[in-house]
Amino acid sequence: MDPQAFIRLSIGSLGIRFPEASKSSTPALSSPCACEIRLRGFPVQTTQIPFISSPINNNSHTVASTFYLEESDLKVLSSPRCFYNARSFLEVVVFTGRRGTHCGVGTKRRQIGVFKLNVGPEWGEGKPVILFNGWVGIGKNGQELGGAELHLKVKLDPDPRYVFQFEDETKLSPQIVQLQGNVKQPIFSCKFIRDRVSQVDPLSTFASSSGDGSHQDTERRERKGWNVKIHDLSGSAVAAAFITTPFVPSTGCDWVARSNPGAWLIVRPDPYQHDSWQPWGKLEAWRERRGGGIIRDSVNFRFHVFSDGQEGGKNLLISEISLGAEKGGEFFIDTDRQIRATAEAAAAAAAVPSPQSSGDFTELSPVAGGFVMSCRVCGEGKSSKPTVQLAMRHVTCVEDAAIFMALAAAVDLSIEACRPFRRKIRVSSSRNSW
Repeated sequence: MDPQAFIRLSIGSLGIRFPEASKSSTPALSSPCACEIRLRGFPVQTTQIPFISSPINNNSHTVASTFYLEESDLKVLSSPRCFYNARSFLEVVVFTGRRGTHCGVGTKRRQIGVFKLNVGPEWGEGKPVILFNGWVGIGKNGQELGGAELHLKVKLDPDPRYVFQFEDETKLSPQIVQLQGNVKQPIFSCKFIRDRVSQVDPLSTFASSSGDGSHQDTERRERKGWNVKIHDLSGSAVAAAFITTPFVPSTGCDWVARSNPGAWLIVRPDPYQHDSWQPWGKLEAWRERRGGGIIRDSVNFRFHVFSDGQEGGKNLLISEISLGAEKGGEFFIDTDRQIRATAEAAAAAAAVPSPQSSGDFTELSPVAGGFVMSCRVCGEGKSSKPTVQLAMRHVTCVEDAAIFMALAAAVDLSIEACRPFRRKIRVSSSRNSW
């Protein structure tokens, strides 16, 4: 398998100081500072900046923001903009104060300064490079907040990835291909079975099944007995996912709630026992409803990895994500994004735990290490053909990639499994219809 070229742009080691503060009283020293990190074509990222009174260790690199760029992104960034011949740049805009309102009165942020770094040819060379590392003046002399200095480290690292796509909806047992430009190379096949677990199938040891064959009636009350197998080109099963905790409506509502989530077990072949499976991870999913004038439902995921390969052993929280039930979105395993999002949520909630995250990612970083995988899926009722990206450094063989295909299939099917139960299921002659 040949990977596609990606690069990781990281901005970290942030700090701010006011050298002139020792000469005169500066209100900025008692106000929080934050910055907006902008790159053309990407969503703006916001992060806090700590005040620095002592020297910074330039060998450390605490990541505050990360952008992942593929070849097409680099072409766009390197091309002149419309109407004027200007190159793109990375921009860090620093503010003091908080955005929002307090007791009904709006509070304004004050801009301290801006740091800009032009996109150059070294961005596309595919080599590790430090674009900037150190202090830089961003304040204008003569202003109230003049003399401000920002510390940051901007770094580029190659981050090659394998890109896969399900050729059809997961429930239709599609082929899975690897994408290499315009070329599609078959790698796996996916076989989905619902409520028909064979007693001679090794998965029957784990999977839950009603066994009565009445799919439509059963799934009006609960959804269970679903399993997905990933086969290599020789036809051997190399990974699987199956429901272990049924998706059932919680008391007082007609959807799967956080208090009783449905769960999938992700498994791979046991290297020591023939026709046996070894637990690898557990994916939980549930639905949440938000009001605010327009009701917007979300499907929430929580994924753990079993560190010792045993379901009952120690498990590590690797990802906790919310996707729009209608539009879908991106499920990912990325320690930088997950830890940063958790920290931002905690800061925004003023140390009040977020209802969307347990925030327990203390052991996540050394386990996964940066970007691991992403899976983009469509919302409910739409024809979803998941696209999966895997970091090359986490894949040493085809079987390693297969386990993530099983996880992606479980994520995709969970969108359907978390549908409200009061909706009638369309009766169709198709063997895999809903």
